[in-house]
Amino acid sequence: MSISTTTHLNFRGEARAALDHYAAVFGGEVQAFTFAQGGSDRDRADGAVDDQVIWGGVTSPTGFSIMAFDVPPGRAYDQGTDAVYVSVRGDDPAEITRFFDGLAEGGTVRAALGPAGFSPLYGMVTDRFGVTWVLDVVAAY
Repeated sequence: MSISTTTHLNFRGEARAALDHYAAVFGGEVQAFTFAQGGSDRDRADGAVDDQVIWGGVTSPTGFSIMAFDVPPGRAYDQGTDAVYVSVRGDDPAEITRFFDGLAEGGTVRAALGPAGFSPLYGMVTDRFGVTWVLDVVAAY
């Protein structure tokens, strides 16, 4: 048996825009289903917005995978502060730099991309959707 994990991000009305952005940064295609296409009675009771995302994701040919969802207005939603970091690790400094630059567009750089004691290239950025990404080149130990 084989399993994998995929980061699942929750938004309030921005899931489709976030997925489009991540597909542009990392490659791959967006798959998204709206509440109108697959919502339940519970979702409707929670005020789900028909054109918002009930299930969405991006998977790139290089292995990047992420999922996203729009929390209906009737459900509690608190983005929190640093509740989750999404870590992207690779072995190609140019690729990591491209990802970092794409995520930084409209976002906030929290640690400039550069050498760190544990990695030849490391950086942290909070993107324009409030998601914090940690990117690094895997060090040869």
